[in-house]
Amino acid sequence: MMQTDLYGIPNCDQVKKARAWLSQHHIAVEFHDFKKIKVTQALIHPWLEHVDWQELLNRRGTTWRNLPEAEKSAINDAASAIQCMINSPSVIKRPVLIMRTEQTAQMSVGFSEQHYQDLFK
Repeated sequence: MMQTDLYGIPNCDQVKKARAWLSQHHIAVEFHDFKKIKVTQALIHPWLEHVDWQELLNRRGTTWRNLPEAEKSAINDAASAIQCMINSPSVIKRPVLIMRTEQTAQMSVGFSEQHYQDLFK
């Protein structure tokens, strides 16, 4: 039995595409809205076992561009990136997809139709 969780923001275009793709392919998923859940170190830290913090930190979005320069320049390792993601969850690259079975866990960041097709073969 696989458990699938999707993290993001409902009005994000990439999250909308991922949710629509999952729905069209009849894949049950539990959605977690960054605006409604508390983003914590305990949530983010396990993700960094699957992806590098630099991949998880979205440096191309509006939230990142609006951060003060001093805050952006202070991010130089996983700990400082995690703190930034806790303070500004919208800076997390979306969507974050977690697929778990009893034996394994897989994670994907961002949405690509081809990548989702490969994940859910």
